[in-house]
Amino acid sequence: MKEKLVMVGNGMAGMKVIEELLDIAPEKYEITIFGAEPYGNYNRIMLSPLLAGEKTVDDIMLNPIEWYAEHGITLHAGKQIVEIDRVGRRVIAADGTNAKYDRLLLATGSDPFIIPVPGKDLPGVLSYRDIHDVNRMLEASKQHKKAVVIGGGLLGLEAAYGLMKQGMDVSVVHLMDTLLERQLDKTAGQMLQQSLEERGMRF
Repeated sequence: MKEKLVMVGNGMAGMKVIEELLDIAPEKYEITIFGAEPYGNYNRIMLSPLLAGEKTVDDIMLNPIEWYAEHGITLHAGKQIVEIDRVGRRVIAADGTNAKYDRLLLATGSDPFIIPVPGKDLPGVLSYRDIHDVNRMLEASKQHKKAVVIGGGLLGLEAAYGLMKQGMDVSVVHLMDTLLERQLDKTAGQMLQQSLEERGMRF
């Protein structure tokens, strides 16, 4: 009898574990995966080209839906786990879908940080972490012309660039006086800012 392995989360890190298990112990587990998003596993690093219109959702897929069935994996896509019954050893999704486990792997990733200021819950305040966020940003770019991106780190600058590519007038607000301060010194950060300003980005 195979052990029942349930993974909560369908992102890059968790799926790398599953791929390794299929390689080194293909007969050990009966695998079930729950993912809150209605997709297979995709490359989150490529969300910026998706936002900029340089890639499509299909382009950034690492494990499309068909891959799971081909490898004998049960995928519950678009089903968010809301309860773990540790006594009964099962997970339960918001819609009631559940699965028993012998082994449980939690690989849910992180939530984006939104600064705790008044107005953070208003319409038009968006985070940037997944395909749903990108779709909301693309929709906003069709209805509005101005965007403010809070954060001049890598993700913030990529989001700002993608929104500019969608025709928006973008301003970046950054806490530090140097962009990408964890990667660049002050001179390099100023050079980067100048280059982006020449392309139309405001700071």
